[in-house]
Amino acid sequence: MPDDLSVGELGRTVNALRQEIQAMGQGINSRLDKVVSTEVYALQSAYTDQRINALGQELQKERDANAGLQNAFEQYQRDERDRRERERQARLYQMIVPILMGLLSAAIAVWAVVAK
Repeated sequence: MPDDLSVGELGRTVNALRQEIQAMGQGINSRLDKVVSTEVYALQSAYTDQRINALGQELQKERDANAGLQNAFEQYQRDERDRRERERQARLYQMIVPILMGLLSAAIAVWAVVAK
């Protein structure tokens, strides 16, 4: 009966198993101490959701403001283009009118000389 354990060996084996089970229990307890409770997790999740929603709203406001700025800038560019076009036409007319007046004066002078 070499496979049979003596009472002393059984006692030592049982004590070793008890110590291993106690060590495992302490390891589990130390891990559980690090785990967040359900209530705390729920509060953190709710806060995170609220913060994400607030950031989303802020981002949307910024996008709207950016779109408004882009529209205003495009309107400014159109207005500036129209102003430049009006100025160009005004300069053109300021140049053409004196030339036409000069030609008209010359034509009247020539007609006056020819009519005599």
